[in-house]
Amino acid sequence: MKKYIIGFTALFASTFAFANECATTVESNDAMQFNTSKVTIPASCDEFTVTLKHTGALPKQSMGHNWVMTKKADAQAVASDGVSAGLDNNYLKPNDERVIGATEVIGGGQETSTTFSVAELDKEGEYMFFCSFPGHISLMKGTVTFGS
Repeated sequence: MKKYIIGFTALFASTFAFANECATTVESNDAMQFNTSKVTIPASCDEFTVTLKHTGALPKQSMGHNWVMTKKADAQAVASDGVSAGLDNNYLKPNDERVIGATEVIGGGQETSTTFSVAELDKEGEYMFFCSFPGHISLMKGTVTFGS
């Protein structure tokens, strides 16, 4: 019986470590800032999960944030197109194929996450993340790279 429990514990621990390797948490605040300007996705991941935490206190209607990933060349256009889509659409044009991954817009004290496929992405390509709330992309952005 002991041998089985030890084996199960080792299996659980290795699965848990692998799951965490393909996930990250990014924080945002009421000062229009992310707590990081770089997200690295391990090359071994087929899917990646980003959890967004809004550590501020303001509601999403006035200081909402989301986390959006696109190719670097598409970011500004996606953010601009999202303005007219409005808060109900998380400031993203519905079914925008340029969006690789995105969370919903959240307000202070809230948390959300998104899981998206990275298996088919060009690991040498240039990608970035940003907040698509109107005007936020100027300060709230960063790079997404793939590790080896």
